[in-house]
Amino acid sequence: MKKLLLLTGFYFYLLGGSAQTNSQDSAWIKENFTKKEVMIPMRDGIKLFTAIYIPKDATEKHPILMTRTPYSCAPYGEANFSQNLWLRHWRYYARENYIFVVQDVRGRWMSEGDFIDIRPFNPDKKTNKDIDEASDTYDTIDWLLKNIGNNNGNVGVFGISYPGFYSTMAALSGHPALKAVSPQAPVTDWFQGDDFHHNGVFFLMDGFSFYANGFGYPRPVPTTKGPESALHLPENDNYQTYLQIGALQNFLKLTGDSVKFLKDLYNHPNYDQWWYARNPRNFVDGIKPAMLTVGGLFDAEDCFGAWNLYKAIERKNPADHFNKLVMGPWYHGQWSSTDGTHLGNIQFGTNTAYWYQNNIEIPFFNYYLKGEGDISKQSEATIFLSGENKWQQFSQWPPAEKEDKLIYLQANGKLSWDKPVSKNNFDEYISDPSHPVPYTEDIHYFRTREYMTDDQRFASRRTDVLTFQTDILDQDVTVTGPVIADLAVSISTTDADFVVKVIDVFPDDFKYAGAQPQTRRNNDGSYPMGGYQMLVRGEIMRGRFRNSFEKPEAFKPGKIEKVKYALPDIAHTFQKGHRIMIQIQSSWFPLADRNPQKFVNIYECSDSDFQKANIRIYHDAVNTSNIILPVLKK
Repeated sequence: MKKLLLLTGFYFYLLGGSAQTNSQDSAWIKENFTKKEVMIPMRDGIKLFTAIYIPKDATEKHPILMTRTPYSCAPYGEANFSQNLWLRHWRYYARENYIFVVQDVRGRWMSEGDFIDIRPFNPDKKTNKDIDEASDTYDTIDWLLKNIGNNNGNVGVFGISYPGFYSTMAALSGHPALKAVSPQAPVTDWFQGDDFHHNGVFFLMDGFSFYANGFGYPRPVPTTKGPESALHLPENDNYQTYLQIGALQNFLKLTGDSVKFLKDLYNHPNYDQWWYARNPRNFVDGIKPAMLTVGGLFDAEDCFGAWNLYKAIERKNPADHFNKLVMGPWYHGQWSSTDGTHLGNIQFGTNTAYWYQNNIEIPFFNYYLKGEGDISKQSEATIFLSGENKWQQFSQWPPAEKEDKLIYLQANGKLSWDKPVSKNNFDEYISDPSHPVPYTEDIHYFRTREYMTDDQRFASRRTDVLTFQTDILDQDVTVTGPVIADLAVSISTTDADFVVKVIDVFPDDFKYAGAQPQTRRNNDGSYPMGGYQMLVRGEIMRGRFRNSFEKPEAFKPGKIEKVKYALPDIAHTFQKGHRIMIQIQSSWFPLADRNPQKFVNIYECSDSDFQKANIRIYHDAVNTSNIILPVLKK
């Protein structure tokens, strides 16, 4: 008890010290900045609510750094300052005397107008009534330059997640004063890989909870009060809760006609023109400002967007255009936090967030907006290699030094670089939608961010999960780039999903030195890391889209077919003494919605449509199943 009291006292001492430091920081901000709230007119007459934090220092002119958000630029009131200015890495920019601008986007919170989710970019604006998020950014920049004194004429835009989407739209605005843009974990493709769908599979927990719990409900007039949902799900076991609700049509019934975007999503089950217009990658040619795209290797929400927005900009713009990529070992937005040392049970060795903030992002904006420093030596791609916990600089991404190597599924749960020689070999399992494979071992209500590096031993123990692993590695294997799953399959029904997981199996005697992970299950306060099966990358594919996202096709029961699809890029070293593991399953619940395993419109089907399917994965000399790993040559 004495020890507990001492620890408790020390804890509150730390809290007090932290609070004092934060108080000093907040006091400094308020002493050195003035806040103004204005309604900035757009070309069509709509006015957008904007909070502006202006340095009191008049000895020099200041650059403008802006973020546009649907999540509110609160706190409202000119006496109330955003804690981002002293609790997050914005504090560095405050010390650099940046003018901060935070704006409620059209139709959200205190801004006028109508809100449209991922509002399509309009490349052919002809009148003042033709608006989009790019034009709203242009008009905002123009007003700021003319009305905020002591600015130096240079503007930057950054934002994480949905504000990352608005950052991409800002880059398309064409305003000559916009010199630097950083889309971070940017919402990019809500059908193929971000937030709401992965390869056409509805990401149920994120998609439904995001809209049904408030975001998607209408806001008739400008307000400082957030939307409220009449929907109240039991806050206990999300696996059981979502299973009891049942088919997707039952989820939509819970929200009724209130949530427009959910209805739109249900009405567009396949990739069509509606989705095409909402994919910024289709419009990123001719970008003028310098671009720094940032994301997390273990981002549970927008991992796809960061990798693939960068690639689209690289492909559609001149070779000498400044377009750089940074990917660290982070959950969604962790790079802007104060702690980048670990995620869940996985340690990264150093504070990767601090390193990024001080070595990449701040020098980027300082160079383009203040003319300070030198970023000529910044590499095309700055990527953290998990596993060996090391930052690596690449001249292109994926690296020119990588070699696509096929690693084959084998009989008896083996995984090998050698092609199988046996005949008519397969493994099979029964996929039962009434008992889907969970995405994580523990009981949760909200989706965890840590599942991206979770221990997969719980899944290995299920009979509806196939597991293949290599022998113990006799040398490091570093994988850098997109992973391709190339499966030979047959099913007993007309549709099924396929989940492929790439896993790093730790040695049986593995222990972290020093600081221990957060989850504690041993008597000594540590997590049992020996034999840990670290999820490096997992991705799901809806089988009906195996040949086309636009034109889904039913399976012919019993017929062997290829299901080939890309997993988001990885940057990971499987170290000597570890093993590489591949797991294959057909559900990932309630992360992803359940496939009824019948070729029907999943958004309209009923509970009675769900059926079991016998899934076979072939791995013989004729019908090979392999994973294409982009192995870095050293």
